[in-house]
Amino acid sequence: MLPRAFTAVIERNATFDGAFTTEPYETAWAGDARWFVHVLDATPGAEIEFGAQVSPESLTWCDHESRKATIKGKGMASIAVDLPGPWQRLSGTVRNGSVKVIMYLSLRG
Repeated sequence: MLPRAFTAVIERNATFDGAFTTEPYETAWAGDARWFVHVLDATPGAEIEFGAQVSPESLTWCDHESRKATIKGKGMASIAVDLPGPWQRLSGTVRNGSVKVIMYLSLRG
């Protein structure tokens, strides 16, 4: 069987401030995943911290054991997620202002 790859745009030009979570995305077929967060615009001093969460049924959630990432101002960061499980979402917090972002979830299996 040929390996498959797919990249989903989870949020496009969305503005966040405070705590947030993205919509769930089914990842049961994937062997690994990578989240990308691109901050297009940020209020002065704003920073975003984010990490992956995993769920068995898309109703109850816990943090994935992968690391968290932080972006101060504009820029892009990613986190690798080994064994992403049946469902993924991104959870995070924006401090000291707001950010406008694009978020991608890239899957390979």
